[in-house]
Amino acid sequence: MAETQPRAVRNARRMTDTEAVMWAVEREPALRSSFLNVTLLDRAPDVDRFRRRMEQAVAAIPRLRQHVVPAAGPMTVPSWADDPDFDIAYHVRRIGAPSPGSDRQLLDMAATIYEDAFDPARPLWQFNIVEGLEGGRAALLAKMHHTITDGVGGVRLSAMFLDLERDAPEPVIPAAEDDGNGDGGGTGTSILDRLRRPIDITRRAAGEVLDSVRNPVETAQSLMRQVLITDRSHSPLWGGKHSLGRHFEVLQVDLDRAKAAAKKLGGTVNDIYLTGVAAGAGAYHRAKGAPVEEMRVSVPISTRTDKSAGGNDFAPTRVLVPVGDLTPAERFDAIHARLASVKNERSLGMAETFAGILTSLPTPLLLRLARQQVETVDFACSNVRGAPFDLYVAGAHVEANYPMGPTAGTAFNATLLSYRNSLDIGLCIDSSVVDDPILLRDCVKESLEELIAAGS
Repeated sequence: MAETQPRAVRNARRMTDTEAVMWAVEREPALRSSFLNVTLLDRAPDVDRFRRRMEQAVAAIPRLRQHVVPAAGPMTVPSWADDPDFDIAYHVRRIGAPSPGSDRQLLDMAATIYEDAFDPARPLWQFNIVEGLEGGRAALLAKMHHTITDGVGGVRLSAMFLDLERDAPEPVIPAAEDDGNGDGGGTGTSILDRLRRPIDITRRAAGEVLDSVRNPVETAQSLMRQVLITDRSHSPLWGGKHSLGRHFEVLQVDLDRAKAAAKKLGGTVNDIYLTGVAAGAGAYHRAKGAPVEEMRVSVPISTRTDKSAGGNDFAPTRVLVPVGDLTPAERFDAIHARLASVKNERSLGMAETFAGILTSLPTPLLLRLARQQVETVDFACSNVRGAPFDLYVAGAHVEANYPMGPTAGTAFNATLLSYRNSLDIGLCIDSSVVDDPILLRDCVKESLEELIAAGS
């Protein structure tokens, strides 16, 4: 019988438990975990050259050529298997922007593309090269499903098609065997070498399990704080609402100024960022006549210890942050302390173990739990470190990178990707929950500038 199985099924490899949970909860469409990066380019890239680079990436990173094979039955999880009909032209497309090709039109186009669900019979990624923007510019809309990789892995994956100069020679990227994370291992490219950075949390799984055995009470308390949150989200405007509509907004912050302010205030750029977004959310509520003192934000903390570009290595955490009418310094100190506390939670290293427990639940019960936990969160916030130097895509210079992360049932997701001397921030907003997305963007922008000024 094995000889007559379709090749895709015969070569299947089991999803990790984290991937399986993310995939299972998508039976609730509002919980989809796709993300999309809007990359602005100074001109149209060489499409044939870009497609060749992506063909090399597909050969080097197995996950890019794999589709989802449904679970065989109860108590089992889906698998990844090679797509026997893989077609690079389906995944790398060339489209034109509507005239006159404004940034607003581009963002609206990107949001529409984002809203479409992936075809599970094909690999879960799609890159659109958009031509015809004002001033002869172009854009790359890189959409991927979170089961393929997380934010850190996505940055590393992008190294497969990025260059350090406009007319760089095309590298030869050897195909590699799957290492179990959907990533074939090292590529040897100079971009990837320069993008590799130390990761804040580098605890190994075995050490975490041993620590949890030695400290069962502390571990249980940590799990209670992060996993079994029962009170609902705090926003009087957004609580309990979600839809499939999305609206994209973008903003930029000067990185050097943010670094200087963070140092003076006694924290990190990530503290500046999260404090600014939280303050913006609070300011939005006050502007709408619905003030609130605290809101809960979900923050993924990277636990990646390898150099892979595929798979997911992060721990989802939730933290209450002050959004009331405080001074910028007071809010910064409070959020800095709360983030530090969350990063020391013993439960961080147990995300995959807990996901394994969830995969054993009947799907209706899993969806019910997912909905209950999503309803405890007001908004999502993520920070990904990018390249501090100029990058090029098939001959086109990268002017900015705006990441749009999944809202996952919350009002909005704010994701930051650093590039050169800028913090490029994308706001992926549920358009049926936040009725004035431009006001939200302006509130976040003003709050970040106010905080940086306070630290100057």
